[in-house]
This record gives sequence, structure tokens and C-alpha cells, in this order.
Amino acid sequence: MSIPSRLGLLCDPDFGRLFAATALGQLGDRIIFLALPLVAIVALHADEFQVGVLTAMTTAGSLLVGLPAGAWVDRMRKRSVMISTDLARALVLLTIPVAWWADLLTIWWLYAVALVHGALTVFFDVAYVSYLPHLVGRSNLVEGNSKLSAIRSVTSISGPGLAGPMIGWIGAPATLLASSVGMAISGLLAISISKRERKPESSKHPQLGREIKEGLKFVLKHPVLRAIILGDAIFNLFLVMYQTMLMVFLARELGLGSFGIGLILSGMGCGALLGALLATRVSNRVGQGPVIWLAPLATCPLTVLMPLARPGWSVYVAAIGLSALSLGGVVRVVAQASFQQALTPDRLLGRMSATARFVSWGGIPLGGVLGGASGSVFGATVTLWIGAVGMTVSILPSFLSPLRTMRKLPKEKDPEPVRINDGMAPSE
Repeated sequence: MSIPSRLGLLCDPDFGRLFAATALGQLGDRIIFLALPLVAIVALHADEFQVGVLTAMTTAGSLLVGLPAGAWVDRMRKRSVMISTDLARALVLLTIPVAWWADLLTIWWLYAVALVHGALTVFFDVAYVSYLPHLVGRSNLVEGNSKLSAIRSVTSISGPGLAGPMIGWIGAPATLLASSVGMAISGLLAISISKRERKPESSKHPQLGREIKEGLKFVLKHPVLRAIILGDAIFNLFLVMYQTMLMVFLARELGLGSFGIGLILSGMGCGALLGALLATRVSNRVGQGPVIWLAPLATCPLTVLMPLARPGWSVYVAAIGLSALSLGGVVRVVAQASFQQALTPDRLLGRMSATARFVSWGGIPLGGVLGGASGSVFGATVTLWIGAVGMTVSILPSFLSPLRTMRKLPKEKDPEPVRINDGMAPSE
């Protein structure tokens, strides 16, 4: 794919449509993040336990269908999966305002919607990551991932700001109607992408278990892919521990109100946006592999500024540290996503993405529990220190792997199928 101007991939019509679809879909997700709990709290008067269960339901899909989703997506055209899941998510969300207007909405209805929407999102995300190499070519993966990360960062900043006034004006249930419309338009934009994929070659005797096992074996035996997902899992575990106590620390230790806390969180979003804009340049300068461990090494230690902060000017210095964390995190994610896509043959992209997501996200619920337990026993300040140290230590798997010296993305190579020695005939 030729890059005709400084806008790069954005000049390509098909990538432009994917870019716009990403913006609308992510905006819808950000609105859901704020509006769905408020439907439970305001419209249904849910208690704290019910809101907690609702939050758990939104992420349960990743653990329930994470690994099978990769095998299923590898059997299908990725663009078709993205279209169908976007439209299905729009329809599922639409049931909430309809049920509310019909006076049929219950907390169990919200549980079901959160679970189904979360499961559909797993399929969408796996297909989305797997589709990008086909759309832009493997030589443009860093730029493609960087631009898509930039628009996701923009929606992370603007989404809550848009959702808040909408909820105040028309109510949380009706606000989800806007989210549903955004998802639907995202699906229609994906339909308009003209570049078509080849249909994946199907096995004569498809077996889900063997296909999942093949994906796991490919990722876990590859030294680079294994290092990436192990580092991700450690980072996410300690990040969630840190985030669990961050709100408590800001409100109780530093005495910040909702406006001050909102400014700090918006600053983190701005850091993520800056990281997305700089990701390609930094990766080219430092090296595609080294940046995966250098970016967090340079930014994660700055998170200790927060537990050191006291009411006054030091809070703003600590907020800069959190913005740096977001910047380094996005630079790292763009680089490692490009490595994952470049190292994985087309027929395994879905299973690679699903395996990486399953392992990397597996520690998130545990991080929340450990963060809460640590906060109860040691206090919020000590928990922030633990989280900061743990996030910094997460560089070790990448540092101790071939990524330490791999300055460029590997060339496209489709390795031999991974053989699963289970006494059955090969499926490839």
C-alpha cells in the first residue's frame, strides 16, 4: 500500500472507514462504561453488591469465550465478524431503553445485556486485531496501530465528557440509545470497506479443542510472543491494584473533589493520546523491540510520585507522572501489537489475539481483589507503592527475551503449522 502524503494511511479510503468505525465504536463503549452503571444506580436503585456484579458481568465474557473466540474467528472472514458483532451489540444495547420505556427493565436484564455485550466485544476485538494486517499490509502495522490508538485515546478523553451531559439531559437509559446508534453506524462503515479477504481454508475435520490448543502452543512456545503476554499479564495485575486504590488515595488522603479527580484522569487520557501520536517516531528511533521494555522502564517509576504527594503543588507533579504512565503504556502497546501481528501467520491471527487477551486480562480480576485487600490491610499509600514497583518489574520478560535487541519488525513469514501430538490425524 503506497502512502501518498503525510497523512499516511488516512489517505487510504478503506483504512479511513476503519478509522471512522473505530472512533464511533469506541465512543459508544465509553458511553456504556459510564451510562450502564448509572442505569442500575439511578433507574433501578441497585445496591453496591448489584453494581459490583454488573461490573463483573461486563468483563466475564473475556474469560468465558476468550479462547474459543480465537478459533472460531480464524474460521471466518474477519471483516464479516466485525460487522455482525457491531450490529448485534447495537441491537442488544437498544433493548435497555426499550425495556425502560416499557417499564420492563430489571437488574437481571442489565446483567444479561452486560454479559452478552461483553462476549460480543471479545469476538469483535479478536477479529479487529486480526483484520488490520490484511487491510494495511504488514509493513504498515506500526503506523496503523498508532493511528487507531490515537483515535481510541481521543474517545477515552471525549467519551465521558459527552456522556455526562447527555445522562443529565435525557437520562442514562436514553443515553444508551446514542451508544447503540454509534455501534450500528460503526458496523455500516465496516460494510463499506471495499477490500475483501480470502475465505480461510477450512479443515476437513474441524475440532475446536485442537484449534485452541494449536493457538496456545504457538503463542506460549514463541519466545517473543510469550514474553509480550507475560509482561502484559504482570503489568495489568499491578496496574489494577494501583487503580483500585488511586481513587481512595485522591479522595481521602489528598482531599480532592470530583472535579480535581476528573482533571487527573483527563490528564492520563491526554498522555495516552500523546503516546499514540509519538509511537511510530519513538519506535523508529529507539527500535521496535527495545521500546517495548524501555517505554515502561522510563515511565512506570514516575507513578511513585503519587504516593509521595501531599495536598498542594505536589499533586500536580504526581499527575504528570500518571500522564507519563499512559504515554509509555500506549507506545508499548502499539509496538507489541505490531510484533504480535507481524510474527503470526494469517491463519492463526485470531487464536493469537484471543490467547494474548485471555492471558493478559486474566490477572485483572485478581488485581482488583489484591488491591482491595492490600488497601484494607496496609492502606492506600502502601498499595500504590506496590503497584508502582510491580508495573516497573513487568519489563523483565521483554528485557530477558530477544526483544531486547530486535530493532525492526520481522518480515512476514508463515511458519509451518503447529503440530499437536494428541494421537489424531493433522487437521491442516
